[in-house]
Order: sequence, then C-alpha cells, then structure tokens
Amino acid sequence: MTNDPNEVAALLPLQPVTFHILLALAEEERHGYAIIQDVGARTGGEVRLSAGTLYRSIQRMQEQGLIEESRRRPAADQDDERRRYYLLTPFGDAVARAEARRLTQLVRLARASGFAPGKA
Repeated sequence: MTNDPNEVAALLPLQPVTFHILLALAEEERHGYAIIQDVGARTGGEVRLSAGTLYRSIQRMQEQGLIEESRRRPAADQDDERRRYYLLTPFGDAVARAEARRLTQLVRLARASGFAPGKA
C-alpha cells in the first residue's frame, strides 16, 4: 500500500473498532491483550473489545496494509512467546490521520448546526 490519497479515502469512514485499534498502536507496538486494555482505558470502559472481534479486525487490517506484525520482541524475561506484537504502518498512520480529519469536520458541522456544544 502507498499513501495515495485515493487509497486512503477508499477506506473511509473507518469502523470505530478499526480506529480504536489504530489509536492504540499510534504510540507503540502492542500485543492483542495490550490493545484491548488500551482501548478500554482510553474510552473509560465504554468500548470493550472481545478477543474474537480484535483478532478478526487485526486480520482484516493486516490485509488492508494498516498494521503489520512486528519482528521486534521484548526481552525474554518480559515476553510470552505466544504473543504477537503489532505496529502501525505508514499507510495505517495516513488512514488514521485522514479519519481524524473527517471526524473533526463532522464535529465542526454538528456544532454549527447546534447539535454539539462548543464553538462552530
């Protein structure tokens, strides 16, 4: 995948779970359970990913080129060999940024229409 604007736009709007996973991976590589924990913490428990939903999403996101499995591993004493670590690709970063811009514009429009608090 490239960062071609047409390829990025073709994936928008993102499913909320996809966006949450991209946000979780924006800061660092994470394994599945750490992604679930991050999403829960980031949303104050409002979004709870099941393992099935997470791993189906991860598979789809890998196929789309948004994320990939990391080749790096933590120190052996801090690792579980069964864990798979994932990272955001440059294409995934571009898609996440485009989705954030899209959502920002929606909030701007909602404010202008009086549906959301804050200045338009």
